[in-house]
Amino acid sequence: MATALARILDDLRTTGGLQGKDIANIVATSPATVSRWSSGKSTPDLKTQTKIAELRYVVDRLSDFYSPDETRLWLHTPHPMLQGERAIDLINTGRTEDVLAVIESLDEGAYT
Repeated sequence: MATALARILDDLRTTGGLQGKDIANIVATSPATVSRWSSGKSTPDLKTQTKIAELRYVVDRLSDFYSPDETRLWLHTPHPMLQGERAIDLINTGRTEDVLAVIESLDEGAYT
């Protein structure tokens, strides 16, 4: 039986088009560590679990607008509404609210 974290990581791969190395970069760990989390062999600390949960929320919101491949690209590309920063870097540094504000503007049709 898969752990809740393993299901979230799988969802990030499926819905967000993210690879283990993407997730590892976002939460500042190694791809091997993400693999151990996916298999249930270890568990990240609470701070990292929070980042993963925030990433999942962002990916879920983006899936309303984009395919998994487009979502992955959106997360990795510098965005003008984020002052040229990448969403993955902002999530890593605890600025998920800034990313969600841009997604909210997508939802309102203010930016495409």
